[in-house]
Amino acid sequence: MATFLSRLGRLAFRRRGVTLLLWLLIFGGVGFAASSAPAPPADTFSMPGTESQEAFDLLTEKFPDASADGASARVVVRAPEGAKITTPAQRTKVERLVAELGMSSPQVVGVADPYKTPEISISKDGTTAYMVVTYKVPAMEVGDKAHDALDAATERAREAGLTVEAGGDAVKIEQAMGGTGEQIGILVSAFVLVLTFGSMIAAGMPLITALIGVGIGISGITALGSTLGLSGTTSTLAMMIGLAVGIDYALFIVSRFRAERTEGRTPEEAAGRAVGTAGSAVVFAGLTVIVALAGLAVVDIPMLTKMGLAAAGTVAVAVLVAITLVPALLGLAPVKVMARKGRLQYAVKPLSERKQRRAAKHAAKLAKKTKPNLGSRWASYVLRHPVAVLLVGVVGLGAVAVPATSLELGLPGEGQMSTETTQRKAYDLLSQTFGPGFNGPLMVTVQAKDAKAVGDQVGEALKGTDGVASVSPAIANKVGDTAILTLIPTTGPTEKKTEELVRELRDTAGDLEQGTASRILVTGQTAMFIDFSQTLDDALLPYLGLVVGLAFLLLMVVFRSVLVPLKAALGFLLSVAAALGAVVAVFQWGWLADVFGIDAPGPIMSTMPIFMIGVVFGLAMDYEVFLVSRMRESYAHGARPAEAVVDGFRYGGRVVSAAAVIMMSVFSGFIVEDNDFVKMIGFALAIAVLFDAFIVRMAIVPALFALLGKSAWWLPKWLDRILPRVDVEGEKLGQAQAVPRSHRERTLVG
Repeated sequence: MATFLSRLGRLAFRRRGVTLLLWLLIFGGVGFAASSAPAPPADTFSMPGTESQEAFDLLTEKFPDASADGASARVVVRAPEGAKITTPAQRTKVERLVAELGMSSPQVVGVADPYKTPEISISKDGTTAYMVVTYKVPAMEVGDKAHDALDAATERAREAGLTVEAGGDAVKIEQAMGGTGEQIGILVSAFVLVLTFGSMIAAGMPLITALIGVGIGISGITALGSTLGLSGTTSTLAMMIGLAVGIDYALFIVSRFRAERTEGRTPEEAAGRAVGTAGSAVVFAGLTVIVALAGLAVVDIPMLTKMGLAAAGTVAVAVLVAITLVPALLGLAPVKVMARKGRLQYAVKPLSERKQRRAAKHAAKLAKKTKPNLGSRWASYVLRHPVAVLLVGVVGLGAVAVPATSLELGLPGEGQMSTETTQRKAYDLLSQTFGPGFNGPLMVTVQAKDAKAVGDQVGEALKGTDGVASVSPAIANKVGDTAILTLIPTTGPTEKKTEELVRELRDTAGDLEQGTASRILVTGQTAMFIDFSQTLDDALLPYLGLVVGLAFLLLMVVFRSVLVPLKAALGFLLSVAAALGAVVAVFQWGWLADVFGIDAPGPIMSTMPIFMIGVVFGLAMDYEVFLVSRMRESYAHGARPAEAVVDGFRYGGRVVSAAAVIMMSVFSGFIVEDNDFVKMIGFALAIAVLFDAFIVRMAIVPALFALLGKSAWWLPKWLDRILPRVDVEGEKLGQAQAVPRSHRERTLVG
């Protein structure tokens, strides 16, 4: 592996013009394909094997009009203080609003007049009513003109004295991403890279190559969107992960190139060794990320499977960019990529006599430097106090992980939006007036020969269930073999009691099926959310087992050890548990809610644990491979176990720290956004990177190495014979090019 990649790096360095041109052609070609490709399909959501999905499929077949995928908006109106919505004056205002909404856009199919169904659409106290605006197109296709027309109509009703708010998927959601916080994160990343390298050129390379890799990946997803059924949101995860690993991988190779140059190697030799050693680590780190993302297929939710595979493809592009385009760019600036101070000693062209004296003086100064850098000093401290460091790290993360035992999962709804949004205001108005369960109605489908009669019988039976506020009369289809009933719970859609009610209704339905010779299914958005959360919950352990198991095998091949991959996996689980605990404490329990601007603490988004595991696992294995591969390399070249740990931190500690700070700054940018779920994503990823990089990899890992000694690199002989040898440490690379150890002990960056 190392020999092949070294040759590839040398080739890219020598043929830098051709390599750069090829990547630019690929970038342009994929971009052109994306621009000329048909529009990607709208988001579709399905959960094969669940009762909710079975019921939705039945509705599509039996009630094609009722199950149309058109968007809808629920407009809530309340009369002024002391007035009733049923008085002639207020009724005139509401009917004018109904007429304006009906004519507001060609995309509107119709508006339900609340005065035609007052028993359903007007509150008992007569102060509030609601109307449903239906559209002929899905939510993703509702145009700006339709959004603006809805806003204009509701604003005119407000000017007339009514309180008017709107919810539903047809209502425009303010852009949650791309705010000033994200821009600050990118600026911090650039600052950290400049600080790490001391060179604008070196700092720019990881950013440029990462953006090229992400651009190719996202364009590829767009180009294949209509063919493979990839919606516009499929690229969200790919963009986040691709940018993160793209910066990391390029950062690692550029850092290794600079380290090889300080050891006296020529630019081409340095590029070859950087790609051969650091590039090998990049390849295997990339494979672990790909395993984690492709493993989302285990969940058996098509949308998540597509997102995972699309992101995995983007990571594969990032790996290829790192091992080919990065050395080509290094060939374009082999001297300017070095730290500005002392750059003359690396000059390729002959220097004047004065510049030669300056370069020699700086080289002599470097040669006298024997003082360890911050990374090696920290490693030495941990080696002297391994038990104390290990206990503090494990106990500290364990304490932070305790709230994770109270984790409650749910899906985002309008009840968790900011209190400043019209969706949340509409949600609160309906809850206050019609009851909390009104925002989360359940739908019961009944299949029978006389569906109307059987449906009414089922409705009477379900009406007596504790937690049911009301059940509507059964409505049968034209054939009369299927009926639907709307059931309103007494509790809100995200409450635990509602989830228990759904389970009880399904148990009751199972008993009723035998007595009525029917097929009864409970569905609706609330039931779908519950099934979705349960599906993710059931898939969590198999997903963990798959990604951790396959990564264990990969790391065992890389490091020729059983204990190194074992501690890597256990450390990852510890950091994820701690991150989940912090998320629960802040977003579910409401600790520091004011600090983070959280309006409504509640259940954790169901997709959060799965996504966080995939993202953090990839980054954690990056940091593990980057640190430990350098330790393994030193150990393979004859260093003692403790000495190998110090070497790993001398050369890799600063790189891993810089990469972690960059990722934390990017993810933290999401915390300042208005949407609570965007805040949750940013906070979870930022805190997970903090725990894993700085506590697990930088403290617990060296402490364990200190305690294990040579045992850390133990591998049974029979297993050693079976496992393939990939030579990540570069033992076969140019033995004749070896340089004195004193030179290798220089710091990573000038």
